Amino acid sequence: MQISLTTRPTPLNQYPVYWAECFGRAPFFPTSREEMDLLGWDSCDVILVTGDAYVDHPSFGMAIIGRLLEAQGFRVGIISQPKWHVAESFEVLGAPNLYFGVTAGNMDPMINRYTADRKIRSDDAYSPDDIGGKRPDRCTIVYSQRCREAYKDAPIIIGGIEASLRRIAHYDYWQDKVRRSVLADAKADLLIYGNGERAIVEVTHRLSQGQDIKEITDVRGTAFFIKDLPEDWQVMDSTNVDKPGRIEQPINPYNFVDPSCENAPDKGDNDKENRKKNGNQNGLDGDAPKVSVKVEFIDKSQRVQHKLEQRLKTVIRLPSFNDVHRDPVLYAHANRVLHLETNPGNARALVQNQGGQKIWINPPPIPLSTEEMDFVFDLEYARVPHPAYGGARIPAYEMIRFSVNIMRGCFGGYTFCSITEHEGRIIQNRSENSIIREIEEIRDKVPGFTGVISDLGGPTANMYRIACKSKKIESSCRRPSCVYPGICENLNTDHSSLISLYRRARKLKGVKKVLISSGLRYDLAIESPEYVEELVSHHVGGYLKIAPEHTETGPLSKMMKPGMGSYDRFKELFEKFSNKAGKKQYLIPYFIAAHPGTTDEDMMNLAIWLKSNGFRADQVQNFYPSPMATATTMYHTGKNPLKRVKRDSEEVSSAKGDKQRRLHKAFLRYHDPANWPMLRDALINMGRSDLIGNTRQHLIPTNQPGGGQQYKSPRRKNSYSKKHGQQNKSGRPQKGRILTQHTGLPPRKSG
Repeated sequence: MQISLTTRPTPLNQYPVYWAECFGRAPFFPTSREEMDLLGWDSCDVILVTGDAYVDHPSFGMAIIGRLLEAQGFRVGIISQPKWHVAESFEVLGAPNLYFGVTAGNMDPMINRYTADRKIRSDDAYSPDDIGGKRPDRCTIVYSQRCREAYKDAPIIIGGIEASLRRIAHYDYWQDKVRRSVLADAKADLLIYGNGERAIVEVTHRLSQGQDIKEITDVRGTAFFIKDLPEDWQVMDSTNVDKPGRIEQPINPYNFVDPSCENAPDKGDNDKENRKKNGNQNGLDGDAPKVSVKVEFIDKSQRVQHKLEQRLKTVIRLPSFNDVHRDPVLYAHANRVLHLETNPGNARALVQNQGGQKIWINPPPIPLSTEEMDFVFDLEYARVPHPAYGGARIPAYEMIRFSVNIMRGCFGGYTFCSITEHEGRIIQNRSENSIIREIEEIRDKVPGFTGVISDLGGPTANMYRIACKSKKIESSCRRPSCVYPGICENLNTDHSSLISLYRRARKLKGVKKVLISSGLRYDLAIESPEYVEELVSHHVGGYLKIAPEHTETGPLSKMMKPGMGSYDRFKELFEKFSNKAGKKQYLIPYFIAAHPGTTDEDMMNLAIWLKSNGFRADQVQNFYPSPMATATTMYHTGKNPLKRVKRDSEEVSSAKGDKQRRLHKAFLRYHDPANWPMLRDALINMGRSDLIGNTRQHLIPTNQPGGGQQYKSPRRKNSYSKKHGQQNKSGRPQKGRILTQHTGLPPRKSG
């Protein structure tokens, strides 16, 4: 087998167009034979199977992939939310000429269907009328199996968030065990991880030229099974990539590796002992200062090119599935190495034995350029659900139909978040002109537009056009976060491009308001007070939600989140500029319970902070272990993969039992009488009976309300959000973690 990777991919808009372009653009991709006949198609080149309702909008993955392949000249069909118990549902469009593309949809199906307490949800925001149960558990596996039953010879390519986060052996929270790669269980031919535009276009063109899918082994962002390792590749064991070292609190979770010294030997636990053990080659005694002499014998550009070529022919062997299944330490080690190899500029291929098979994972794809991002988002989308749904509500569509995605990726590196694992940490930006064109299209074409753009953002609100000051440093950096434990000195924090975009967007004719609803990285925002003023003065709709997640150092260090000092500074700026603009606006912080590294005392201290600051949480969130996340590794293994992993390294405790998880959640809702008995017992056991009493200084009262008074949850009262119409059309409170601040807000009506 020959594998040869490239660092210079073909731009998305420079492929020769396939002959089927003569059929022109489809108003909607066909979902039935009748729709194919209306388009004059006898067959589909590609059939996409998705667990989501079909919405032809660039916020839905299948719409993007479909329109992109259509622009390449291919005929694309959609099978949306099929009846997965029978193969006949997968035969409605006939056999694809090239392949089935299978995805669970925009959201992981297990997280979509189950709560953090593993209880089944009754709703599904990506289904018509918010009805749950329209997709199976582990969609990708089930859909792939039905596709194989329907047409056994058709190639199957899997992708999307579910496949992306399960590309190697991974811990499954719902079964509480380590599972194989989803590629093995789905029995698919190829897995595409991350944002798949570049890989899917390359693979589709090759298949259309008659190449066998088993021969497509050199496309970045793909994974597949191999029998034997290629002879012309250097195989490196993962223990040589991340050797055990001192267990100490580092300045950065991963050390920056300079290209010129990347292969320097590890010092180990004791530098003196290592020098004695390895011999004193420089003629210095063990206590002499270390001397570094750099001698260049070849041209620097040649050396860099040589190292790049070496990396492109090096594969790292991870511990096998059997090893990580039985040994939590090896699981944590493998997860750490995986995250070290995520930078497209220096990542190496990975291989892992899985029950007699070897799964090969190529390095991540090269990020899309601004021109390519514009090409993808400027394609002609219908921007509405398929007409077959009639007047059915699709909540996920209603949430985003007036929003615009301006960028991709996140360099924040939260350990509990899957954005970085899926989209990468290098920001991919659209041009300002492309974004403005989309706003104008929403204004002119989308039904129900009232002049309000509901969001102008992406994974984060304020990372647009923010990047490393040096492409060379960016391509060699191995840090998982550019902003933790502090903002990297090499990060350009200039928000001027975003300010310019905001000002231009709100001046458009017919646009009354442009709101910012994406998650705001407030520790980054305070680097630009001008941006905070622009945001607060023009783009906050009364509330601005931000996510400190916790107040205590222990859990924050495991989340890779900033301390409360950044929150306090942002709050100060927020209030200052709100007053300057003459507006009454409120900052709503979100918090998470039961995150790895969180003790009962940490949650107690968070509850004290909430009460002292006048906050009462309504709906709250327990930590949810999503596959492949670093925090999930902490939860499963009890080890901290932010540092080098060895058997006596730092232990990380997690709230795993239902009782402790309920307790942590109860601390966030300290004001709920239903939680008081549990909190009383916990506070007494913690030796904090001083927090139990009947004054404002106490956390909870001594006794339950008397007189047989029936307690009603705040979420069922006529709350502030209900009073001001902040509910969805079903009449139910909106989902999410809602935190109301009673200091300065209109009083809540009695129940």
